[in-house]
Amino acid sequence: MTQDVKEIFAGGVPPAPAALAAKVRTLAPSMTRSMQRVAEAVAGDPAGCAALTVTGLAELTGTSEATVVRTARLLGYPGYRDLRLALAGLAAQQQSGRAPAVTADIAVDDPIADVVAKLAYDEQQTLADTAAALDTAQLGAAVAAIAAARRVDIYGVGASGLVAQDLVQKLMRIGVMAHAHSDPHLAVTGAVQLRAKDVAIAITHSGSTGDVIEPLRVAFEHGATTVAVTGRPSGPVTQYADHVLTTSAARESELRPAAMSSRTSQLLVVDCLFVGVAQRTYETAAPALSASYEALAHRHSPRTGR
Repeated sequence: MTQDVKEIFAGGVPPAPAALAAKVRTLAPSMTRSMQRVAEAVAGDPAGCAALTVTGLAELTGTSEATVVRTARLLGYPGYRDLRLALAGLAAQQQSGRAPAVTADIAVDDPIADVVAKLAYDEQQTLADTAAALDTAQLGAAVAAIAAARRVDIYGVGASGLVAQDLVQKLMRIGVMAHAHSDPHLAVTGAVQLRAKDVAIAITHSGSTGDVIEPLRVAFEHGATTVAVTGRPSGPVTQYADHVLTTSAARESELRPAAMSSRTSQLLVVDCLFVGVAQRTYETAAPALSASYEALAHRHSPRTGR
């Protein structure tokens, strides 16, 4: 278990039973292989594992008692006893009449109606996982920094770059000076200009995208408040982030690349940032939003002639 992950989840409130599976999916890439076996076992069969002692679960997963305890703590529980209680609660929820889980694996010959149903289910699961794993204290701190910022620079490439642009256009509508940088050279030269009153946000699902990490590092070293939106809470990007907002780990398949799931997760996080900032700056945000609507209204009116 890495020190970064320890620090992110140390001292937090144990997750509710329903959040356990989401935590497993989010943190599994950061775990050792033996810890992954424990996490996958408890998420896959909560009722069966709830009936096991720490020794029994260690034997079932081919690991050690120490590994089981470390996994429980990484998932947010003080010890294995607390994890067993959560597993029992999750098992009870699953037995209370909920519909069986749907797989979102899309086959090449699936009817289009099945594609719609599977994608809709997976999008819903991604949003639920992200909401369950999102640290609201970190989110609130990031919102406060953005609301008070002189300038906000946002970095992202590929699909994450589209999310960065989405956040910029939202913030601009409420009067926050924001810029999205997809060009790594411009991102770094812009980061050099940032200071303590500014905010830099890096959006990277992998947490290891060099073109995003480099400008965040520069902004961090120049005193700006830095935020990482990432699916890997132990990834390299977090060492330069004052605040880490964890997105759901993507469930990838042949016809559904990881960028699709991560984009959905990231959009939820940036929407939360935007609404939080709008709430904090309502006296100025509301008039700015009204002015932007008014300025664009004529573009949405039906044309009366040619």
